[in-house]
Amino acid sequence: MTSEITLFVNPTAGRGRGAHAAQPAASALRARGFSVRTVIGVDAPDALRRAREAVDGGTGALIAVGGDGMASLALQAVAGTRTPLGVIAVGTGNDFARALGLPVREPAAAGEVVAEALKGARTRDVDLGRVEGTWFGTVLASGFDSRVNDRGNRMRWPTGRFKYDLAMVAELAAFRPVPYRIVLDGGTVHEVDATLVAVGNGTSYGGGMRICAAADMSDGLFDVTVVGDCSRATLLKVFPRVYKGTHLDHPKVTVYRAAKVELAAPGITGYADGEPLGALPLTAECVAGAVRILGP
Repeated sequence: MTSEITLFVNPTAGRGRGAHAAQPAASALRARGFSVRTVIGVDAPDALRRAREAVDGGTGALIAVGGDGMASLALQAVAGTRTPLGVIAVGTGNDFARALGLPVREPAAAGEVVAEALKGARTRDVDLGRVEGTWFGTVLASGFDSRVNDRGNRMRWPTGRFKYDLAMVAELAAFRPVPYRIVLDGGTVHEVDATLVAVGNGTSYGGGMRICAAADMSDGLFDVTVVGDCSRATLLKVFPRVYKGTHLDHPKVTVYRAAKVELAAPGITGYADGEPLGALPLTAECVAGAVRILGP
């Protein structure tokens, strides 16, 4: 492994925490004899291009400093290669790092984990999801949650997370279950009216909502959480349980496991790692051991 390490930084993550988080990570790496190069793009496509250049150029590791958006960009650069990925999670969600058991919003601790893992060559291979050419580490969301994202993304005001709270209220008022066609591993077909369908490689999305609480990132399978045709009142009652994962016991919730999931539903956008994939139908595949992670 080359001693040159690439820090892949989003300086605006976590309301500016990303800009400060790179320093302790760089210090921890340099203290162990590594040479550190920092990559910051002018926008997401430029950042991804620079990250891919670093990987193609033989960097010893790519270290994503930011939130889930930055981790997702980094996955596009390292997935399917043997370049290890480190994560310094300082964003607002940090679901990918949380699923991996890595420090969250503790950049110094996360930097030490990465540096120690590099020094001791401690890595582990974990699964990723893939939709066409796009990789994801956490959850592919569709249904009520993706409609909230759609509405929030269209809103000019207010800014920040509050607009998604308002979007949720608005979507609840207009809420109707959606007819889904779900095909598992190219065989079993489920045609159901559902509130949402979440395809989980990781356990959570939205900053700790454990929608696929039992998902295992090393079993080669997705957990597919289907929330059925519940009423607004039931949805409001069940939704808070998502933060502890206890919603999985509700009779309106069903979980399947599959390595390939085909989703079709009218008027629904799919989001993976919080980023829009496009309108359903979409097909997601779980790729075993697709990325090498630095850490315990």
